[in-house]
Amino acid sequence: MPILGNLDRPEPRWQAILALIAVGGIYTALPRELSVGPRWLLFAVVITLLVPTVIAHRTGRHSLNHLLGIINNSVITAALVVSVALLVAGLPSHKEAPRSLLLSGASLWLTNVLTFALWYWRLDGGGPFDRHRRGAYGSRAFLFPQMQVEPSERNALGIEKWSPSFVEYLFISFNTSAAFSPSDTPVLQRWAKLLNIGQSLISLTIVAVLVSRAVGVL
Repeated sequence: MPILGNLDRPEPRWQAILALIAVGGIYTALPRELSVGPRWLLFAVVITLLVPTVIAHRTGRHSLNHLLGIINNSVITAALVVSVALLVAGLPSHKEAPRSLLLSGASLWLTNVLTFALWYWRLDGGGPFDRHRRGAYGSRAFLFPQMQVEPSERNALGIEKWSPSFVEYLFISFNTSAAFSPSDTPVLQRWAKLLNIGQSLISLTIVAVLVSRAVGVL
């Protein structure tokens, strides 16, 4: 069994944990019309799944950790899709005030960014543990700019030991939601391209709803 003190090296996982908790927290603030069941339900499910996920990681049960992480991501993705669908369905009725609609749309857009960042981080190269075990850059789904630097120049740029962390996947996710493309990082594998398409569609739907409501108000 790996030494527990080295399990978070070189890639810390607290950033992904905070992202999961943030998604659950955002849902507690959404209007009741945009959630199925109590608004605290998703937060409770996320925490309930997060505890055994962390324990599995700390005890070296990496396959279980990976599976629980995928289940948690699936739960928040399903909640996101349902909430966006309810947002679109409620647009013709104009029941929600413009300010409340704007806050709801912004909250769901941020949730979209965090949710897909968690997917990219969890799946790329088999997950954080496999990326660490494999060594080198670890990524298989994305061609990060650091991976394109000549070996002779990596030391001068301070990236000789670089490997992608959650922040890199968050950056890709933000760009995909904001510009509907991953910006400076080409996508290599099909599953990642499909996730990019799904994320862009969700982001475009949210933006279209907000624009439509704004036009209706004007």
